[in-house]
Amino acid sequence: MTRVRGIAWYTILIGLSLLFIAPLVWMLLTSFKTIGEATQVPPTVLPQEPTTRAYEVLFASDTQTPVLRWLLNSLLAATGQALLILVVASMAAYAFARLEFRGKRILFGMVIATLFVPIFTLIIPNFLIIDRLGWLDTLWALIVPGAASAFGVFFLRQFFLGLPRELEEAAQLEGANTWQIFTKIVLPLSKPALATLALISFLGNWNDFIWPIYVLFSPSQFTLPPGLSILQGAYDIDYPVIMGGAALASVPVLILFLITQRYIIEGVSRSGLKG
Repeated sequence: MTRVRGIAWYTILIGLSLLFIAPLVWMLLTSFKTIGEATQVPPTVLPQEPTTRAYEVLFASDTQTPVLRWLLNSLLAATGQALLILVVASMAAYAFARLEFRGKRILFGMVIATLFVPIFTLIIPNFLIIDRLGWLDTLWALIVPGAASAFGVFFLRQFFLGLPRELEEAAQLEGANTWQIFTKIVLPLSKPALATLALISFLGNWNDFIWPIYVLFSPSQFTLPPGLSILQGAYDIDYPVIMGGAALASVPVLILFLITQRYIIEGVSRSGLKG
C-alpha cells in the first residue's frame, strides 16, 4: 500500500513538473522557429527549420528597441532594489524581533497592515513623490519606492525570532553592543533568509510591468517587461522574436535561482519556527 501511494505521489509530482515546464519549453522552441511555422495550424512542437533569426534580431536591435540596454536596466533595477530591501528590512526586522521600545507591537501591526493595501492604490502617491524628487524616467524610480518592504520585515522577523538568544546574550557579556551583535552574529547566521528574500525581491522587480510604464518614458530607460511589449508593435507580432526576448529575460533569473536554491528551503522553513 505504501509503495502504491509512493508511486502515485511521484506520478502526480512528475505530472505537475511537466505542467509547469511545458510553457517554458514551448517558449524556447518557438524562438527557434520561422515566423510562418510559429503561427501555422496545427502547430509543430519541434522546429522543422531551426533558425536563430529571433536572437539575431534581438541583438541587432536599433535605438527604438535596445534589448541589451533593457536587460541591463532590469539587472540594475532589480539588484539595486533587492540590496536596498535587505538593508532596510533586516534592520527593521531585528528591531521588532529583539529590541524593546514603546509601541513596538502597534508599529509592527501597522507594518503588517500595509500588506493588505492594494498595490494599485499606491501608484498615484508614489508617482507624485517620484515627480517631486525629479526621478521620473530614471532607474531611481524603480529602485527606491519598493525599498520599504513589509513582507521583508515580517519574513526576516520570523527568522530572527528562531535564532538562539544565548548567542546574543553571550556577545553582550563580552561587551558587544547592539550594532555589533546585529552585524557580526545575527546577519551571518541569517544567510538563508537573506538569500531567500533577495531572490523574492529580485523576481518582484524583474517581472514588474505596471510601475515601469508609469515612470519610464524613453525607450533607452525601459526595463525588459515594458520593452518586450514594444516588440509586438515594432515587428508586427513576430512571435519567435517575442519568445526569444522572454527566453533571454529568464536566463538571469535561472542563474540567480541556481545560486541561491540551497538557501531557499532552509530560509523558508526556519522562518516559520516562531510567530
